[in-house]
Amino acid sequence: MGHLWYLCFMAFFHYSEFLTIALTNPESLSISSFILNHSTEYKVAAVSSWIEFFFELWLYPGMKTFRYVSLFGLLMCLFGEGLRKLAMLTAKKNFNHIVQDEHKEGHSLVTTGVYSLFRHPSYVGWFYWSIGTQLILLNPFCIVAYTLASWKFFHDRVTIEEVTLLSFFGEAYIDYQKSVPTGLPFINGYILTDE
Repeated sequence: MGHLWYLCFMAFFHYSEFLTIALTNPESLSISSFILNHSTEYKVAAVSSWIEFFFELWLYPGMKTFRYVSLFGLLMCLFGEGLRKLAMLTAKKNFNHIVQDEHKEGHSLVTTGVYSLFRHPSYVGWFYWSIGTQLILLNPFCIVAYTLASWKFFHDRVTIEEVTLLSFFGEAYIDYQKSVPTGLPFINGYILTDE
């Protein structure tokens, strides 16, 4: 049963990415908005999780019967998906799948809604969603691998994005950093020092 929930969450996630961009930022809408072609690493991670699931199901079918763990993963996916889409809807035209290197006219710093809780709510949502998918499948190796890989990806991405945001918004972003955490575990972002 977990694999069916997994398929539903995967399909909904990618479709809703496209749909949400279509609603909030249609100028940036493209086939890439489905983020199916996110990266080679993303594809490798997905295929690895399928291989682990079917291999363990074949050799140790009893491993795939811990419904409470799978249910916890389902709740994590719902939380992550909901938070990510709320972030996209709150940011509207200020949200883009690509870290922007140019401050475009009308691009403003969003600090309201879910952005008052986390500086990077869409990343927080995706982080927990990705781990939740592996809990649903009861994939112990991929739970660990997804956690580590997602953490590394978002650690690097937040650093790059915050350098850009500091150059766009200066002191306003510094003040925002002081009052709102990134939302990702053990990731502080890029903090300017007084050296």
